[in-house]
Amino acid sequence: MVLGVGTVLGRGRTLGDLLGQALLWSVIVRAERLYRRRERCLVNQAERVMTKYLISFPSEAMVIPEEDFAAVIEESHAVIQEAKDAGVYVFGGGLDEDVAPVLVAGDGTVTDGTYPDTRVQNGGYTILELPSREAALEWAARIAVACRCSQGVRAFLYDPAS
Repeated sequence: MVLGVGTVLGRGRTLGDLLGQALLWSVIVRAERLYRRRERCLVNQAERVMTKYLISFPSEAMVIPEEDFAAVIEESHAVIQEAKDAGVYVFGGGLDEDVAPVLVAGDGTVTDGTYPDTRVQNGGYTILELPSREAALEWAARIAVACRCSQGVRAFLYDPAS
């Protein structure tokens, strides 16, 4: 016996009706699974949102004997490599103090210096993306040991586009 889509199976239902319902049920179940997976993904993303922290020091804080300078460079590079290996490193470096700061206006006008009443920014900066302030303080302590000077820690405001 060959069944067709129009074959009546009982209670006035055709094979086509049952196949349509099965297909609809399959679509609903799949949509529910996708929705749950999306919700889990969003929860996981929310759990993974990490804050970027600026860890820095001014040049004048780094007072070390000349004979220790090579060791400081080696140790600070090692801590940065650890941050890279841990997947928390975003950016870092020292400002070139031989290049004078300038202020650039929206129309392109360039003025020597920085904002009035603002101290000159210099020294070393590291930006790490970390799960907590406590983690930032731990990394700052590691950098402080390597650089032989205290580190300032600041959190960036959350920006989903960054």
